[in-house]
Amino acid sequence: MYVVFFLLWIIFNGRVTTEIVIFGLVIAAALYWFVCRFMDYSPRRELEYLKKGGYLLQYLYHLIREIITANFVTMRLICSAGKIVEPAVVVFETHFKNDTSRFLLANSITLTPGTITVAVEGDRFIVHCLDRTLAEGIESCVFVKLLQKIEALD
Repeated sequence: MYVVFFLLWIIFNGRVTTEIVIFGLVIAAALYWFVCRFMDYSPRRELEYLKKGGYLLQYLYHLIREIITANFVTMRLICSAGKIVEPAVVVFETHFKNDTSRFLLANSITLTPGTITVAVEGDRFIVHCLDRTLAEGIESCVFVKLLQKIEALD
């Protein structure tokens, strides 16, 4: 956070001189002290956010990759005349500690073409899939594993 405050100071000034750098270091230190003292912030919490940030970037990467892959699979299902589509409803359970993980998983499933989260009841997810092939391995997908790793950091 201190580095962010200092970089913002430099960016808003628009130039770098010795006076601006020294004054920026002092102002950034004062702001960082204020945030730590009065806004319940700590360097330990900052490290936790950085650790979670790496997992969240991995999560976002896998989500985008799955959305693109599922788009092609769904287009192939829709455009192939001879293929018989077998819709499926999948019920599976996860063991998340908080609602945020359930929320992220449910929305990630719904964002992926060909699947819709119908209901979330506690740890139980009910998902409708356009085809049985889209339902394979949904209960142990990479999203579940990454969300469990993020929760383990709490």
